Amino acid sequence: MKFWKGWPLPQLAQQIEELFDHPPARYEEEHHRLFQIFKDALNSGEARAAQPDAKAPNRWRVNAWVKKGILFGFRLGTLVESGSYPARQPFIDKSSYPLKTISKESGVRIVPGGSSIRDGSFVGRGVVCMPPMFINVGAYVDEGTMVDSHALVGSCAQVGKSCHISAAAQLGGVLEPVGALPVIVEDEVMVGGNAGVYEGTIVKKRAVLGSGTILNRSTPVYDLVRDDVYAAKDDAPLVIPEGAIVVPGSRAITHPFGKKHGLSLYAAVIVKYRDEKTDARVKLEDLLH
Repeated sequence: MKFWKGWPLPQLAQQIEELFDHPPARYEEEHHRLFQIFKDALNSGEARAAQPDAKAPNRWRVNAWVKKGILFGFRLGTLVESGSYPARQPFIDKSSYPLKTISKESGVRIVPGGSSIRDGSFVGRGVVCMPPMFINVGAYVDEGTMVDSHALVGSCAQVGKSCHISAAAQLGGVLEPVGALPVIVEDEVMVGGNAGVYEGTIVKKRAVLGSGTILNRSTPVYDLVRDDVYAAKDDAPLVIPEGAIVVPGSRAITHPFGKKHGLSLYAAVIVKYRDEKTDARVKLEDLLH
């Protein structure tokens, strides 16, 4: 059983769910203390919006109580000013979610230039943050990952070890509905520049998303290697197989008007699976750490 400041995690979850489902008429100091304990658990990685689970259909389990805790924080917080230039352009946000406190001992490298990491997120040792990038509340970014310039790790998105989230890539966030699976990017994944992963898509280990690849619940993914098509279903997310190399593609419109004008729709295409040549190219990113 996990403990945080003397609290078993299941007990913390029970308290959070009770406050979320039955909010008091007025928040007292004890509620703020409880929320701080919850946020500390998020910051340490003990509490996660989703976590690996070998028994789950896609090997990931959503922890709805964690999302409830994050939403509870928004109810609890009041608007406050912060930032270096309050007379010119202050930051005005919820008091419950200031910037995350990071020290040299955290082992996280934040290059100067306007990056922000919101409190209530986990950022592992060896993570490199290139400016300007943003990691939102509830996100989990594991050790050795690089988050490149203009990249977004959205609320509750889960990123594994030794990934590269390239420049201008977007990992979408989700807080509601609380049971919705967030974006999952497993270990050693490379997300190319201007790529976007949204709506609970799972990208399995060692996959590579080429620049400009968009993945969401409406995107069909055509596997040229295995002669298969992957798509989200009502009760299941889109899942990109382990080691797949995915690039942007298109599919012809068969409707007569579309066919007449040579129109096509966006699709993602798996052109191959990772091999030694691909690994050598990806490992060049290690020089930047």
